[in-house]
Amino acid sequence: MLKSMGLNFVALFSFLAAVTVKGAEYDYFKYHPMEEISSWMAQMVKDHPDVVTIVDYGQTYEKRTISLLKLGLESEKRKKAIWMDCGIHAREWIAPAFCQYFVKQLLESYKTDAKVETMMRDMDFYVTPVLNVDGYIYSWKDNTTRLWRKNRSPGPSGDCYGTDLNRNFDANWGTIGVSFNCSSNIYCGTQPVSEPEAQAVTYFVGSRKDDILCFLTIHSYGQLLLVPYGHPNFTAPNYNELMEVGQAAATAIWNVHKKNYTVGTSPDVLYPNSGSSRDWARMQGIPYPYTFELRDKGDFGFELPEDQIQPTCEEAYSGALHIITYAHDKTFSGAAVTAAASFWTLVLAAGVTKANMMSS
Repeated sequence: MLKSMGLNFVALFSFLAAVTVKGAEYDYFKYHPMEEISSWMAQMVKDHPDVVTIVDYGQTYEKRTISLLKLGLESEKRKKAIWMDCGIHAREWIAPAFCQYFVKQLLESYKTDAKVETMMRDMDFYVTPVLNVDGYIYSWKDNTTRLWRKNRSPGPSGDCYGTDLNRNFDANWGTIGVSFNCSSNIYCGTQPVSEPEAQAVTYFVGSRKDDILCFLTIHSYGQLLLVPYGHPNFTAPNYNELMEVGQAAATAIWNVHKKNYTVGTSPDVLYPNSGSSRDWARMQGIPYPYTFELRDKGDFGFELPEDQIQPTCEEAYSGALHIITYAHDKTFSGAAVTAAASFWTLVLAAGVTKANMMSS
């Protein structure tokens, strides 16, 4: 009896311990304040020291550090890169949630998925979970600040705060879809790249522009994939390709949870604008820049319920992975063609015909 009770207590203790450990795991399907995201970033480095590093690459107006996670496997050759930023607009909480999910998925899949492993050996992934750190922290302050969009730098007169960072980049700056009134949500600043957060991205990405294949900037809401340019008088040199790849990514998104994402330029499917980071990236020669506008289409808007985090992240991951895979395969296709040619040379030398291969 006592022995039986002892075994039962052991079993109960083991169960409770398992529940406790599981409860201690990071919850990717809830919204996290900045402090928890920063701790998560540090934990990723501890858990994956050979694959993940933290790179500090700027400071906000309020002197907080802007950091990204660099993911990649070591390679002797010069690597290409993928850029992803989330949280350029403070109130779009689903965006930082997605960046964290994206990192998790890459780290979970590269050891078992040969394609992901190859991409992580050929490319580094630069992922900024929260770019607008000051604004994001402010949006967590209370219910009155939840929908704050901009950064927290004071305006010229000192009686208003915040510049829209996605109107502050040096890409047709100040020409359309902006305001010069500091109280506006689309205030573009006093000049191009006046804001320290935009300066940080401009320097980090600009100094690596020849190696960066994709520039993916994550927003909400609207279920859109936006290609350059925001100004209706300009067209990206690879517009047709961007649209084709975007449409295929939208199909990949649809296949996950049957959510429709519309693909196009901002003037065509949303509204014209200027000074966006996406447009700036294309002007720097980065071939595949996209803005993701995640769920939903307005029912909840910026306050997307936590029960939609998982499906939103799952579908967006599928779309992002399609774009990244396309860019990778196109860039490294020369090596693949060479390898295929070598394979068929060996096959033919061995006297194996195509018919024999098909019948085997």
